[in-house]
Amino acid sequence: MNVLNVCTPSAEEQKEIANALARVPKQPLFGEDFEISHGRSTLSEPPNFLQPGKGAQMSDEPSVALYVRIRKEFSVQALFSSVQYSFSNDGQTMIETLVLHVRDPKDLVQVSIEDSASAIGTVETMLGANTPASRIRLERFGKSSVALARCAGSENGPPPDQSAYEPLFRSASEALTNYRNLLGVRRTVPVELAQIPGAASPKDAAKPKSTKPAAKHAEEKK
Repeated sequence: MNVLNVCTPSAEEQKEIANALARVPKQPLFGEDFEISHGRSTLSEPPNFLQPGKGAQMSDEPSVALYVRIRKEFSVQALFSSVQYSFSNDGQTMIETLVLHVRDPKDLVQVSIEDSASAIGTVETMLGANTPASRIRLERFGKSSVALARCAGSENGPPPDQSAYEPLFRSASEALTNYRNLLGVRRTVPVELAQIPGAASPKDAAKPKSTKPAAKHAEEKK
């Protein structure tokens, strides 16, 4: 079992994250292959590393999310072979995830960037807001992952000082904004979601459950 410190990564881990983000292509050349898919996913119980916040009421009802995925291949022999963007909406939280897969994994396997927001507005509003990244994760070959996430305070204390990590969050947010544009997600995601039965009323498709914490705990188990 590996334990990740996602709130205050070490200086060496910060350097790894910075190096990986710096290698994300800003003006990639895409190949002809691509994939666009949509669907419905049911989560019967929350991952065991997600703990309810203070006063939260957990429901036994399953969580139902509607999602769209967009994948494109890079056409040149660069570090990354493909990029995948996914958008999900469970009626309470909207999540965007950008994942870049390494072509020839030796140390780094993939880089993922995630943001989320309370689903109180429309999908179009969420996509147009350029929501900043709240989580960065590096999957490494034969090693534990490296992660950085926005962390909120707990009932035992205030949130940690994460000001030193702002350049990393800013770099990740810029990459996410860039690929929203490159992959045309503002146009594609609403169209794909509209084709899913029940997409017009996602809150009816998802049973009530507790509001997710703004960020995961300082330590998460993998």
